[in-house]
This record gives sequence, structure tokens and C-alpha cells, in this order.
Amino acid sequence: MTTPLHYRHRPQRSTAAATACPTGNATAAPTPIQLQAMADCMPQLTWMQGSAHQAPHWNPAWQQWGGLQDANADSAIDWTAQVHPLERGTVQQQWLSQTQSGTDTPGHLECDARLHHHSGTYRWCRVQAYPVALEGGESTWLVNAVDIHDQVERSHLLQQEVLAQSQMLDVSMDCIKVIRPDGSLAHMNRFGCDALGIAPESGFGMQWLELLPPEVRPRGKRALQQATAGKNARFEGTSLIAGQKPQYWDNVLTPIKATDGSTTAILCVSRDVTVQRETALHMREANEQDDLTGLPNRRVFKAKVQQIIKHAREHDLQFGVMLLDLDHFKYINDTLGHVAGDHLLRVLSRRLAALLSPDSVLARLGGDEFAIAVRHIADENDLLNLAEIVRQQINTPITYAGKPINGGMSIGCALYPRDASDTSGLLKCADTALNDMKAIGRGGVRLFSKEMHEAAMRAASQVHQAREIVRNQLIKPYYQPKVNIDTGEVVGFEALLRWQPPQGDVQLPHTVAEAFKDYELATRISDAMQTRVFADMTQWLAHGMAVPPISINAAPVEFLRDDFAERMLERLRQHHVPTHLVELEITEYILGDRGSELVARALTLLKKAGVRIALDDFGTGHSSFTDLRDYPVDCLKIDKSFVQRMTHERAILAIVKAMCQLGTDLSLDIVAEGIETQEQRMALISAGCHIGQGYLFGRALPAATVVEMLTSPTRPA
Repeated sequence: MTTPLHYRHRPQRSTAAATACPTGNATAAPTPIQLQAMADCMPQLTWMQGSAHQAPHWNPAWQQWGGLQDANADSAIDWTAQVHPLERGTVQQQWLSQTQSGTDTPGHLECDARLHHHSGTYRWCRVQAYPVALEGGESTWLVNAVDIHDQVERSHLLQQEVLAQSQMLDVSMDCIKVIRPDGSLAHMNRFGCDALGIAPESGFGMQWLELLPPEVRPRGKRALQQATAGKNARFEGTSLIAGQKPQYWDNVLTPIKATDGSTTAILCVSRDVTVQRETALHMREANEQDDLTGLPNRRVFKAKVQQIIKHAREHDLQFGVMLLDLDHFKYINDTLGHVAGDHLLRVLSRRLAALLSPDSVLARLGGDEFAIAVRHIADENDLLNLAEIVRQQINTPITYAGKPINGGMSIGCALYPRDASDTSGLLKCADTALNDMKAIGRGGVRLFSKEMHEAAMRAASQVHQAREIVRNQLIKPYYQPKVNIDTGEVVGFEALLRWQPPQGDVQLPHTVAEAFKDYELATRISDAMQTRVFADMTQWLAHGMAVPPISINAAPVEFLRDDFAERMLERLRQHHVPTHLVELEITEYILGDRGSELVARALTLLKKAGVRIALDDFGTGHSSFTDLRDYPVDCLKIDKSFVQRMTHERAILAIVKAMCQLGTDLSLDIVAEGIETQEQRMALISAGCHIGQGYLFGRALPAATVVEMLTSPTRPA
């Protein structure tokens, strides 16, 4: 570690001062022997220059500190020989210039230099050399040295830290300032100097508030007062430079406190937030506009509807809200591509914008859904007529790449204030009407009604009830016997969903029918049902009972994810239930739904594992003989509507006979549902059906009753 040498030249001290004894009392000029004795008493490192009659002298303190042996025996030793080689030449030059100046009043030499230490290292010392008058008119030089190495090192480390901190501040892209409590500027980093045009070597000292634009100073003054009081402060500022765009700054003032809590300085960090501000502005604009169509988005639509509501409330007016949904839009994207779908949305947006009055609000809410708010509606017929005109806009041919885009539109409407008095309520009512329109058939207009609201509330209540059933494990499977209708012998059971509240009777599945339209909820119910059924079967098998095949129903939505078969087979494995004792019942609607490839995969996996597949409600849907060929079906179930009509409608009887013959030809089992009379039973036997279920043979039974049946020798129905 090296630092620059510091030299100080002072006039010669008075003889009285120079010859002061260790006790501090002034005496007459000493003899060399007396001066040497005084030097030996000094705690400082002391060297006394020799003369023609006296050799140079090192006091004990220096000899011990410097590790000098017989130093006084060598008259040639000079104190400068103990200086570090890097500084020795400079020190010797200064020493000689003082001791050999030839002047009557030689100077007083002071310097900081590294001297040799007994450890073999060199340590920084403060050296003072001054002439001393001796008795008889002679004079000599005394050199005193004090070890300041630790102080120098601390000073050097402090300088390094200050330099590092200064460099750190200088590389920051923030404008960093240190402000005194009186508001004057104590320091500022390089970026701040460049931004404000202040030279770093100026020494600062100017008032910080004067550096702010006039319009920003009041905010800066309040922030400075708050920071001076010991609290953090923050304010925004703007700087305008001629020929440049405005700059926006975020200024944070933090008080620097002493141990007594007083504010000694204030750190002000000013950050250029111009880019962030512009980005936020662009994002706000983007958040208010649909990128594809340029129409307002949902957030803007809701805000504008709120404004319309306020105006309508003040002037006792009514207006209408429409929600538009494009029918089978996904099919357009799947067949013609998303580019064609985007083209359709843009064209339709332009048509609707041209159709509506300037005071109407048109927005794209997302996907294929649009919303319209229409002012000055006279009555509900006025709203419905306009909605029909809107719906017709998609009927005019739209082509892309030479291909026509065929689409339809469904619209749900709500009227203010008849249906709702706020934005959310109006949108909810219009959405309820739209869903009702899509539920009964797409491609029309529907106005919200009280009945729709009640139906929606019932559906919501059923979904809530279903979640409670799953959460509280209230599901109870009941088992309806399948019998040989010739002999009445039980040949199987169909597991039917039931649930029972803690305080109440057993409930039927129609009380939670809406739950089976929701994939997640329907799956959770199905998982719970399968677990209970398989647990019952495990118990029966463990008791050595001859368990017949058990049928389990699956809702269509359960096949929407490609792991239905794997989950069912894993559950069978966990319960140690043989797969040949399980039959899965599906409705023929599943075979015609989109996603039928997932159904086919699941059924194939189950079939290979040994699970039987039954097609429920056969004849009521849209399945074809091709479906029977392409899907691994083992059993057809004749819907109860055919069974109930076959005894008094010859055409229905003929259909039932055809189904039975079809089963024989395709090696499929035929099971009739809903048998309630002996007449129906005999007619089915005559038609060739020999397995059935219904109230004639028994209602659905709890697991305990099934145990009694299985342990009965004859298994009566």
C-alpha cells in the first residue's frame, strides 16, 4: 500500500522550545550528552544527528521498534536509510536540502514515510525533523517519528470505500443527490450532473429546489419538508428541455438520521420513468381496444354502459343490451383456419358498426362474443326488432380466399330498468337469455324473462347442491336388479346414483341434473360413485358371495379428457374387482358428439381389459348401425319409452322386435328397461328379449338389501 508523501516546511522553532527538557521546563542550551539523555527519555522514535565529536544516536524506542542492533556503533548510519526504498530518494533529497541549506534559519521538515520495522515490514510514520541549538553555539538535528500505520490504513480503506461508493453512484442510471437539511446540494452522481448540466468539480452548494422546474417546486418543497422532519417522501416531476420530448421523473427522498434521530442529510433518488409512463399509456390504450377488430373491449363497454345507466336514471329512460354469440365459430376455425375466423370477425364488426346509430356502443368481449348497448328503446319489441336486424348481418355472404364462410348468430337481450338496474345485472340477464337460446336451438333472438332467471337459479342451486354432496360424501349407490324375464332370476344389477342429506330422505339424481353438464363436477361425482360401488363389490366378494355383473353409468362430459379408461381401470385394480364383473353404460348421444375419438379410445381400452360395454337408451338418439360396428358394444338397452308404448302401438312393437333381431344377428345382449306390467313382459319375451329391469321385478335397492338377495339360494327378483 502506498500513498503520496506529504511535506510541510515550517520556520525554525525558538531555542527555548527546541531545548525543552522532558518535564517541559525551559533550560539553557544543552550539551550533546544532555540532549542525548533527553532523547532516550522520549517515547517517540528519536534520532539525533552526529557531529565531529559525537556519533549519530538512536534512542531506545527507535532501536526496539526498528530492530536496530549496535546502531550507535556505526557512525555512518543515517535515519533516512530506514525509509522504504520507494520513498527514500525523495526523503533524502528533502533532508539534504534542509540540513545543508547553509541558511541561518534552517527550516522544519515534516513528512509521512514508511520506516523499517523489526517485523521486517515497513510501517507508515509521521516524521518531524528540526534543528536544536547546543551549548557553545553549535547545533544539531533531532528527528522524531510516530507510528501512524494503522491510521493510514484505516484512512486508505475509507478512501477506497468512498471511491467505490462514488463509482457505484456514478454507474447508476438514476439521478442521485445528497441534500443538506437546509436544502443545499452536497453531492450528486455523474448521471445527475449530466442530466442537470452541472460540472462535478463545481463543489455543488446550490439550492436543490432551484434545480427543479418552477411548476414542480411546490411538490418538491413539500417533499423536502417531510424528509427533513424524518419521513420518507415521494413526488413526480417533469422536465422540459427545448427540442426534446418531456421527461417524467419519480423522486424519492429518504432522510439520513443520526443516532439521536435528527436528520443529518437527505438522499434523493430521481428515476427517469418516461419509458415506463409511455408504455403504461400504450398499455392502457391497448387494454381499452380489441386488437383484432378495433372495437372497445369488455372493460370499456362496462364503463360506457355505466354512463348510460346514469343518464337513463336521471332522465327516466330505458335502453337495451344485447349479447351476440356466433354459432359454431370453432367449426369455422377448425375447417377454414383461424385466419378465416378472424376475417369473419372483422367483417362482421364493420357491418355492425355501420348499422348502429352513433350513440350506440358496440364492443367485442372476447372470442366470438360481441355486446351492444342501444339507447332510446321504446319497448321490448323495439329491442327485439333491432336485434333481429343485427342477427341478419351475418346472413349476407362473407368469403375468404374464394370460399364462403357460413355462420349463424344467437342473441340474448335485456332491458333497463325492467330486467336489471346495474351493468353486471344487465349483462347477466342478457347472458341468461343467450344461454337459453342456445339450449333450445341456435340462430335466434331471446329476451330475458323472469322464468329464465328462475331456471338459472335452479341450475345454480343444483350445481351448489352437487358440490356439497361430493364434499360431504353423501353419495349412496342403489342397485336395480336385472333379471331373466323368463325365470325371474337375478342376473345382474345396475348401480344408480342416489344421495341422502344428514337430515332427510334419499334423493334422486334429477335433483342435481345440472351438475352432469360440468366436466369437473360430473367427474368428481362419477369418481365418488365408482369408489362406493367398487367398495361394495369388494366387501361382497370378500364374504364369498357370487356377485353378478354390475352396470355403472357414465355421463357424456366424462369423456372430454383422455384418461377416463385409465382412471376407471386403476380404481378397479385398487379395489381388487375383476373387470368381467363390471359393465359400463353409455348413452348413444356420446357416440355422435364431437370428441367421439376419445370415446372410442376409452371404450377400446376398457373392452380389452375385460369391461363390458352397454349402449343405453338405444333408439332414442342418432346412432346408426355403423356405430355398432365401429364401437366395442356388448349390449343394447331398449329405452323404456319403447317398452311402455309397444303394447298398444304396433309400429313400436315392430321396432322392438327389430332391435331384438338385430341383437341376435350381431351377437349382442338385449336388455329392456322400464318393465312395469306382465303384458309388457310377455310382449318382450315374444319379441325375443329375455333380460330386463323395471318396477315389475324390483326398484333400486340399498347395498344391505342386495346382500340379502345375493345370499338367497334362488336369488328372486
